[in-house]
Amino acid sequence: MPDQVRHDGRVHFLTARRDVVPPFPTAFGVLFMLHRNFQEQPVTDLSAFPITQKWPAKNPDIIQLYSLPTPNGVKVSIALEELGLAYEPHRVDFGGNEQKSPEFVSLNPNGRIPALIDPHGPDGRPIGLFESGAILWYLAEKTGKLVPSDPAQKYETLCWVMFQMGGVGPMFGQFGHFYKFAADKVANNSYPMERYRDEAKRLLGVLEGRLQDRQWIMGETYTVADIALFPWVRGADIFYGGRDVLGYGDFPAVMGWLERCTARPASQKGIDVPAKE
Repeated sequence: MPDQVRHDGRVHFLTARRDVVPPFPTAFGVLFMLHRNFQEQPVTDLSAFPITQKWPAKNPDIIQLYSLPTPNGVKVSIALEELGLAYEPHRVDFGGNEQKSPEFVSLNPNGRIPALIDPHGPDGRPIGLFESGAILWYLAEKTGKLVPSDPAQKYETLCWVMFQMGGVGPMFGQFGHFYKFAADKVANNSYPMERYRDEAKRLLGVLEGRLQDRQWIMGETYTVADIALFPWVRGADIFYGGRDVLGYGDFPAVMGWLERCTARPASQKGIDVPAKE
């Protein structure tokens, strides 16, 4: 019987005069190719990122997220869930001041969550990112999802993301700080809380106007603008207990939108990521 040599999944029958190659790979050959290709797939090397020394990647071939379930943190986990991208969450403990650790600061010099490593960034190379708004925009552009395809609407979406980054986030955060966390320090001075309360209410009014007769910030399309904004509106109530003092009942369009955003399956999954260990 002629000798057999397996090459590229095909069985070559060697005779004294010629190779006779079957026209299609055999079943064994297909399995051999799949096994060999699997073995030859390189594992992504994330050793250039010192943060992985403190939070080792179990699967370095998927997105690594360093975060907490705060209004800024859950923006990214919710977007990842919406996009169906595989990711590995790592909990950054504020109690241990881990966001100020050398490893974390190596990825985000500002020492704030969230931060992210995408092992398959531009040109297929790993990339580290920080600032929740920047991460949202990166993920939207990477996938071509959660952002309108029309250029004008795309940049209008970006305007609303920046509205959150420069307005809603900072002002709601300062309101929460003085209303809940530092109330004892300003007990004899109502100005800080009143200033940020009034600014937060003004911003809710801007959202109320935008959401008149709109399902989402951009109309019929759910985008990163919604994901950037709704965790802060939710957080002012959930984290700060500010629903009444901010007069949420005066903003019915915002409340309806918040309910729709929160009810989405991806929001339900991403809103508590990373989970407590």
